[in-house]
Amino acid sequence: MPSTTKDRIIESSAELFRRQGYTGTGVKQIVAAANAPFGSIYHFFPGGKEQLGAETIRTSGQLYIQLFATIAAQAPDVLSAVDDFFSGAAETLKETDYADACPIATVALEVASVSEPLREASAEVFESWIAGATEYFAAAGIPRTQARELAFTMLCLLEGAFVFCRAMRTVEPLHVAGASAVGAVKAALAASCNA
Repeated sequence: MPSTTKDRIIESSAELFRRQGYTGTGVKQIVAAANAPFGSIYHFFPGGKEQLGAETIRTSGQLYIQLFATIAAQAPDVLSAVDDFFSGAAETLKETDYADACPIATVALEVASVSEPLREASAEVFESWIAGATEYFAAAGIPRTQARELAFTMLCLLEGAFVFCRAMRTVEPLHVAGASAVGAVKAALAASCNA
């Protein structure tokens, strides 16, 4: 449970952005969900909803990095970690009736062409995910250039699958994408062993 008003506002924003998008979420709705006074938005975020959105994107991005790190630490190997990550995402979507997908991708798709601060925040988060996945794959023995390509592949599969899952109301796309991601990692590991 978030401890401060600012934390509650960011957490509520992230949940609402995931479910409704950025433009579909109003400031009054955010403060109501956060159980916060209306003026607190402008107290903590003088730039208004756009500043709140950028900070929410950055905070959520860090949480997803931590989530993958936790899953990877519990997995016996890289292939299991990737499979567990996709399986966990599918389970979360099912449990939330397909509403709880990635807030960063949701916002990025919606406003990247009209809000430079939100586009920049989304790009920073995506780059941090790519860098983190690159390091993870490189630590498993995959050459860095290939590890970065693999990071892009995995994240593209994940984010694309979220779109299909939400529209089709099935987790089949995440299972297919997860199997493809595991296959790509397996091939990269085999290639690095044979090099």
